[in-house]
Amino acid sequence: MRVFILAGEPSGDRLGGALMAGLRLLRPDVQFDGIGGPLMVAQGLSSQFPMQELSVMGLTEVLPKYFHLKRRITETAQAIVDLHPDVVITIDSPDFSLRVAKLVKEASDIRTVHYVAPSVWAWRPKRADKMAKVIDHVLALLPFEPPYMERAGMECDFVGHPVVGEPKASEAEIAQLRAKHGLGDAPVLLALPGSRRSEVERLADVFGAALQDFLSKHPNMRIVIPTAPHVAELVRQKTAQWPGQPVVLASDKQDAETAAIHKRAAFATAELALAASGTVSLELAAAQTPMVIAYKFSWLTYKIMESMALIDTVTLVNLVSETRVIPECLGPACLPVNIAQALSNVRANPQAQTEAMHVTMQRLGQGGEAPGLRAARAVLSRLPTA
Repeated sequence: MRVFILAGEPSGDRLGGALMAGLRLLRPDVQFDGIGGPLMVAQGLSSQFPMQELSVMGLTEVLPKYFHLKRRITETAQAIVDLHPDVVITIDSPDFSLRVAKLVKEASDIRTVHYVAPSVWAWRPKRADKMAKVIDHVLALLPFEPPYMERAGMECDFVGHPVVGEPKASEAEIAQLRAKHGLGDAPVLLALPGSRRSEVERLADVFGAALQDFLSKHPNMRIVIPTAPHVAELVRQKTAQWPGQPVVLASDKQDAETAAIHKRAAFATAELALAASGTVSLELAAAQTPMVIAYKFSWLTYKIMESMALIDTVTLVNLVSETRVIPECLGPACLPVNIAQALSNVRANPQAQTEAMHVTMQRLGQGGEAPGLRAARAVLSRLPTA
């Protein structure tokens, strides 16, 4: 069995790695081709080009890389057609993935699966109809998504979110992290300014100013900054002048397993987090770490998204738990004074988030079969030759 699988960013790499592990367990004869990051490479993928080339977010942010991305789309689609795998699995990154799927469908009858349903419940609901022209089957992370996809004409399975199956830090791992970085017994605040270079560039100065304000009222806290390997050096540069002797977890100078251990230990020991908008809110929820979400878009991107939004929150914990307990500082509200006040409020009353995080994990499949294996079963069960 041959599978072409592609992801464009770290969250997609995590999904892809778990799905590939599930497929290998259920179909030991499986062979992989495609594009991915270190977790997918660890499962046997030889990436056709660095996944980081696709890690671009925002409508205006894509424009400078348009021609390069267009060339990569064409190259990738042609590679799929030439290989003619049993199935193509595209993971998130819809601006890239769905364009590749369109070219593949125009040139072949290869089955297409897309992992991560588009958030048509949030904005641009017609995307499901367009997607149905090039995608046969959708793997959904959120329990309320399948009806949206099925109404558009696609098969869809809720497979759970991989965050519910990720390992928890042990007390020994937490103690080792604290000792290694001289944290002692100090309370820890996680700062997570994004996994894309563009995010770090936009958010690092705002986060730094917010933390300067916050730490003036909470001077005993230490800041820990987990990083993705491809932005680690940039994070070090941008946070060098931050207050509170920040500790940057140097994932670019460690093997993937050690970096993962240190990251989950940091999440587990932190009592508060400031994070860029994205799936990191679910990782924090899994660790029961109270949080504030902040994100700064370009003015044009924000205005376009604001005009098209169908929901009043972008944080998945708020959406899945059907609450609004996670404060957000987005777009024009992404200001140091707003962020610092939100952090103080959450630290004063973290219990308000506890129940919402617990409900979120339950609804995402905690306690059931591992999402990667569940996703693999869904892919195989719907293959004509399965």
